[in-house]
Amino acid sequence: MSTRLLSALALTLLSLIATGTAASAQVKIAVIGDSTVCEYPADSPNRGWGHYLGEYFNESVQIVNLAAGGRSTKTFIAEGRWEKTLAEKPQWVLIQFGHNDSHAKEKPEATDAATDYRDYLHRYVTEARGIGAVPVFVTPMQRRNFKPDGQLDDNLAPYAEAMKAVGTELHVPVIDLHEMSGALYLKLGPEACLELANKPGDTTHFNEKGARAMAELVMSKLPGAVPELRSLLKANGASTK
Repeated sequence: MSTRLLSALALTLLSLIATGTAASAQVKIAVIGDSTVCEYPADSPNRGWGHYLGEYFNESVQIVNLAAGGRSTKTFIAEGRWEKTLAEKPQWVLIQFGHNDSHAKEKPEATDAATDYRDYLHRYVTEARGIGAVPVFVTPMQRRNFKPDGQLDDNLAPYAEAMKAVGTELHVPVIDLHEMSGALYLKLGPEACLELANKPGDTTHFNEKGARAMAELVMSKLPGAVPELRSLLKANGASTK
């Protein structure tokens, strides 16, 4: 075998090693939550805000969106989805639950904001930190339910407050999407809020416009709450794809 051929093979091998090293060094941000966060088929009218996070970060960041519709802090763990998240070995984990936790007590996904909801949040934090990841709480956005007086009918406040309390207790960064979404909905009003919905009459879920609005709210606070992420952002902000 000629020296030139050996040199070419060596360069190819080094290139493959370098590529593999770069891939393994990629920063992972996991996102977990429910149907307001998760991925959907391309032809679905539904969109979750987790789908758009990647547009804000540079190419060194991989967004692993493992959120799933209908899940709560309890069922996400019970179904093995949290174990799968930990196996991804992310550096950061964004955690948003509350909508399904707030369901009627007899529902299997329901939790109590004052008791087991907090207990599950404790578990997420402890186990995320156990693999060296940084947990970040995102309080559940409000539903777009308006009362006759023009104010929002908010039944998720106990869960948002519980998440903030656990965040304070355990020193977890908190993005208060609950507060920000409520302010946005009130600013828009009932009619304009219809433009955020995935279908008529749905005051919880989002189409692309609504999901992008939630992602923008999250990203308006995330770099301040987690300064370590600033260097990973695109220089010119989000790019649409």
